[in-house]
Amino acid sequence: MSGHPIENMMETTMDRIRSMVDVNTIIGNPVSTPDGTTVIPVSSVSYGFAAGGSDIPSKQTTETKNFFGGGSGAGITIKPIGFLCIQRDGQIKLIKLETADSPVEKIAEAVPNAIDKIAETFNKNKAKKKEKEIRKPVSSVADDPEI
Repeated sequence: MSGHPIENMMETTMDRIRSMVDVNTIIGNPVSTPDGTTVIPVSSVSYGFAAGGSDIPSKQTTETKNFFGGGSGAGITIKPIGFLCIQRDGQIKLIKLETADSPVEKIAEAVPNAIDKIAETFNKNKAKKKEKEIRKPVSSVADDPEI
């Protein structure tokens, strides 16, 4: 490690935070139920970080080296939000543990409804195309003027 001592402290603290929080902390491992439903735990993770320090001049005049004093710290909060349930027929529902307080939780709550609406739109478009194909007039031999 090179550079200023505070850089080393911050780098070490951030490495420790990275090792504690990974994607499986936020979106847990899926669990399949016997009826074909997949349940995925969802959590909210937030963390704070602080570091500070100061170069302290040496009391000896012949020594040109300064001393450094400092510290760093971090705090992590993991809060379960709920469970995403993906049913066998493709419907997605969010089962909340509590009411949504933060904007991030509100977005997580809205995602399944948005996916359902998008899927519904695609299904309507497919139904309209099939309907048009069914209503196409079929030419018959009697309509052909060359026969």
